[in-house]
Amino acid sequence: MRQIVRTTKALADETRIRIIGVLKGRELCVCQLIELLCLAPSTVSKHLSILKNARLLISRKQGRWMHYRLANDEGTPDQIIEVLDWTVRSIAQTDQFVSDNERIEEILLIDRDILCSQQNRPGSCGTGS
Repeated sequence: MRQIVRTTKALADETRIRIIGVLKGRELCVCQLIELLCLAPSTVSKHLSILKNARLLISRKQGRWMHYRLANDEGTPDQIIEVLDWTVRSIAQTDQFVSDNERIEEILLIDRDILCSQQNRPGSCGTGS
């Protein structure tokens, strides 16, 4: 029962659903998600923490970068995979999903060191490109 509650609470936020949508088929670092969402690093980290605690995301640290991807590994429970697939299918045709995926392709072209350093300045959202 607790897992169902954690999962549904994690999905009860537009930003977290956007994160799931943009992670479909890729792994992103936190700075790339911050640039996409134009939110404070602490806010993005909180959203990622909620998704990870619901077992919807997997994280890995590489040097100073924290990367996230959807939890769809061999050991992931079938119910989690089904929830993630349903979520992505449900939003796949929305303007926000299309826009986010177009924007993340632009963000992926930006050097992460530059992106991260720009995010530490006030009013820097959307200036990485």
